[in-house]
Amino acid sequence: MTISEALDQARSQLTGFDSARLDAEVLLCHVLGSDRSRLYAYPEITLQSGQQSAFERLIDQRQTGYPVAYLIGKKEFWSIELTVNQDTLIPRPDTECLLESALHRIPLNHPRRIADLGSGSGAIAIAIASERPCCRIVATDINESTLAIARGNAKRLQLNQIDFIQSNWFTNMKGRFDVIVSNPPYISENDPHLLSGDIKYEPASALIAGPDGLDAIRVICQQAKNFINLQGWLLLEHGYDQAVSVHKLLQENGFTGIFTRSDYAGHERVSGGQFKP
Repeated sequence: MTISEALDQARSQLTGFDSARLDAEVLLCHVLGSDRSRLYAYPEITLQSGQQSAFERLIDQRQTGYPVAYLIGKKEFWSIELTVNQDTLIPRPDTECLLESALHRIPLNHPRRIADLGSGSGAIAIAIASERPCCRIVATDINESTLAIARGNAKRLQLNQIDFIQSNWFTNMKGRFDVIVSNPPYISENDPHLLSGDIKYEPASALIAGPDGLDAIRVICQQAKNFINLQGWLLLEHGYDQAVSVHKLLQENGFTGIFTRSDYAGHERVSGGQFKP
């Protein structure tokens, strides 16, 4: 079977997936240890039997809905390749809007103390460290197994300015920060989307936050004032329909200059405010 034939067969198996073509190409690249340009340049190359078998197994798993990122063990975020597994939330492009909001408030070449709450794979902390190397960053997660993945990502990328701490939001934090950023759980426990797509395979603790999806954001907004410097920024990712509620929580806890930013699909996705009690 050639590369072209393998991809055609895989795409037909993945009918119903919006990203069938891309999924097939990414999985075949993983098996071949090559990039997508090779697939287009040499479609006539015949796969070895082991390669064909490995590819077919991956496609069978993808057919069940199992995420591509977990199948290949990696996901790109902010042009940085990160190791991921079922202990970590899969980084999404929408979260780059949260990152951009943070970078906009962290001046170049000015040391700042940054906190990334619920860091998961370390995506946000690692991206900030790569863009603002003079900053010191504390990244937290409640699960030690998740932190192990984040630490490994930072070590591989030689980003030594991140301290990874096991903490339930602020419980093990010390000192104050100039910017606190978080992509917390914000899906309500009865949301039907939890049963579909990649989400059903991702850790529930990184997704679900009570009946209205705001439990984690409430805690962060209420406790942040004890850990943020005056005029420091708290920046939060949230659900498309939660901006009004998040604005209220920020305002009730001493934050002003409150804003909301939409993601690349036009959904309200990031809100934040400056601590000026």
